[in-house]
Amino acid sequence: MKNIWAFIPSAYFMEGLPYGVINILSAIIYTRLNIPNDVFIFWTSWLYLPWVLKMFWAPLVEGNSTKRRWVVCMQYLLALTFVLIALTLQTNAFFTASVCGFFAGAFLSATHDIALDGFYLIALTEKAQAYFVGWRTVFYRFSLIFISGPLVVLAGKFEKYFDDIAFAWFLILGITALITVMLAAYHNFILPRPQGDAPQKGENKGIAFYMEIFKKYFTQKQIVYILLFIFLYRFGDACLEKVVVPFMLKPLAEGGLALGTETYGWIKGTLGLIAIICGNITGGWVLAKFGFKKCLVAFALFLVLPNFFYAYMAYFHPGLSTITVLLILENFGNGLAMMAFSVFIMYVSEGEYKTSFYAISTGLMALGMMVPNMLSGKMQVLLGYDRFFLCVSLISLVTFAVIPLAYKIQKLTKADDFIKQTKTTELMDN
Repeated sequence: MKNIWAFIPSAYFMEGLPYGVINILSAIIYTRLNIPNDVFIFWTSWLYLPWVLKMFWAPLVEGNSTKRRWVVCMQYLLALTFVLIALTLQTNAFFTASVCGFFAGAFLSATHDIALDGFYLIALTEKAQAYFVGWRTVFYRFSLIFISGPLVVLAGKFEKYFDDIAFAWFLILGITALITVMLAAYHNFILPRPQGDAPQKGENKGIAFYMEIFKKYFTQKQIVYILLFIFLYRFGDACLEKVVVPFMLKPLAEGGLALGTETYGWIKGTLGLIAIICGNITGGWVLAKFGFKKCLVAFALFLVLPNFFYAYMAYFHPGLSTITVLLILENFGNGLAMMAFSVFIMYVSEGEYKTSFYAISTGLMALGMMVPNMLSGKMQVLLGYDRFFLCVSLISLVTFAVIPLAYKIQKLTKADDFIKQTKTTELMDN
């Protein structure tokens, strides 16, 4: 167990690092560099695509080389990608060039996820897997806190010191690349070389095999209910995700809250993500005690109500203390709601091809975030922040419309009994 502690924390910290850079930092960088909301939100929404499609190239990772080699190589390539993105910020065509860089990084990150999760299953015994399943999520979350908290705070300090926003973010991406290459070198040294880590040749799994999996998934009982829940449960949250960043950072004259980069890093990045972790832990405990069905409506309320917080802030522009409290409550509620969503995904993925079903479900979940993200920028520009947030708040009530559908799904009838027998740390693995 001691040897496992030498690499699990750093490996899953590294898994979260590129995801945070690509999906969190990119929005902050483009906001600070005055790229119009509708432009950068549309293009950065496409960055979800590799996580939607990663199920299709997972067999390439499975059938070529070792998981260990894939993990280390992807980390070195990600470090190089961060350097290249940093360099684009010093060019006139930085937006187009950096988006291409982020997109390449997204494919590398999704491939790294496939390899690392596969390595986890090979390198650890079943007992160790059960023990570390919650811990790996904790260190993944710590990575997101580091990216959107201390790193953004440092960027704010650099912006003030150098009086050059592009150069400040050039330095931040350079620091991120340095951390990544150090982690890659460490993992190249410390990761074990399990005997079972070899290319999986096995039986021929051609196009017919994959078509069979997709056919079974999309023809399972109550698939319409499953798809509606996956796409609509977090619909309001998906609409808000990218718009929140410019809303927090833009000046009052443009309808924003005029938070500085440093302040944003402390409130949204640090306190907010800590609140999400607390919500995850609380959600796991509550689910284990009361079961899925009894918690779903309450958790949905915690997901939907904070949307109205943003409408309130957009109309009345409250003080910093009020903003801080509302954002902490929002992130705590998001942590609770995501725990219920994770349990839902877990149970609708049961079947003959459980691993593939889970990959399809999580891919659809990413698609459910990507499409509303793409539309939200145009919608915000047309309506302004105040009417946009009010409109999204009302639309998000659709969450309560899909909850009765979840109760009708037969696969969920066994969920409550299992949850009550499952450790909270296991439920945290979302």
